Amino acid sequence: MIAPTLLPFRDKPSFDLAAWRKEIPLLDRFIPLNNCSHAPQMKRTAEAARQYLEDWNRLGMDWETWMAEIEQCRAAFAALIGAEPNEVAIMPSVSVATASVASSLDFQGNRCRVVASGAEFPTVGHVWKAHERYGAEIDWVPIRKERLFPGDYSEFIDDRTAIVSATHAWYQNGSLQDIGEIARQAHDNGALIYVDAYQSAGVVPIDVKEMNVDFLAAGALKYLLGIPGIAFLYVKRELANTLHPALTGWFGRENPFSFDEKRLDWAASAKRFDTGTPPILNAYVARVGMEIIQEIGLQAIRDWTLLLSGKIVDRANEFGLEIHGPEDPQQRTPSTAIRCGAQDSHDVEMQLKERGILASARGPVIRLAPHFYNTSEEIDSAVEALADILGSA
Repeated sequence: MIAPTLLPFRDKPSFDLAAWRKEIPLLDRFIPLNNCSHAPQMKRTAEAARQYLEDWNRLGMDWETWMAEIEQCRAAFAALIGAEPNEVAIMPSVSVATASVASSLDFQGNRCRVVASGAEFPTVGHVWKAHERYGAEIDWVPIRKERLFPGDYSEFIDDRTAIVSATHAWYQNGSLQDIGEIARQAHDNGALIYVDAYQSAGVVPIDVKEMNVDFLAAGALKYLLGIPGIAFLYVKRELANTLHPALTGWFGRENPFSFDEKRLDWAASAKRFDTGTPPILNAYVARVGMEIIQEIGLQAIRDWTLLLSGKIVDRANEFGLEIHGPEDPQQRTPSTAIRCGAQDSHDVEMQLKERGILASARGPVIRLAPHFYNTSEEIDSAVEALADILGSA
């Protein structure tokens, strides 16, 4: 365990930055500022993957140990969001998590409407659109001033609304939504609320009880320091046992090992949303990544990344670069979106990579998204390189 050091915040983070940087081999070659897409490998996450592969080779199959690892991974995500382990299902992706939630709802009656934010990641919107064939009617809350406002939801939520789909943060520019207020509006009208927290989990403190959400999903490969192929779905305890997702599998059963294909007995918790054989290797890596986040502390990570993302804005303004979305880092995740003008954002991403800087393009913007291990000097280097590429230096 790396012990934190007590350093003044405005100069350095409250944890030992230098020690943690030694845990990330990629830093020898690149400045990773693409954490909104994929965090870098850490020595401890790499060791977790090796452990699984070695045990697989040595033992052939170690089912009991593998299932124990799945439960530890489930508990690690629950701890990050203020939930109980039995309120969390293990998923292969947020796409599957969203589809599983949608498949548990009945759109044939009066409550057939889905109110979705205009900032949903495409996969979430696609799932709701696909359920139009089952009677779902979709309304989209529009984006204004490059963000969403909770008051705008009131124009769409009514007694015909089955569920509100409100992303915690817009993937394009990281702008955050007041999920607690949106949840209140949904519940006041008898509707449920589903939250995609893929862009915020690991860098913004989340308390599902305080937010009072019904569902919350997130994957591991971004700020949670994991890999693709594993995601998590929180389902409120009081709600879980009333739902019967049509997208299911043998691990959603009360006893997966009863091997009775003719009996659909539902697990008595959010585990009923589990599907097939869980992603075991991915869980090894994901658990360790989340334990690292907990070890450092979410608030410490939030404090440091607020400082770094604020510096991105300051330096971008010095060069006359155009920020997409709110400039105030308190109103977004660490991701800062900068417009690329006439240049193609993917080309800009590739040019930055040639200079040793990893960024993430989305539509008209390039996103610079620091994490706890980034330094102030790296922010200077990245913004100066970007300004040069965009012709503003």
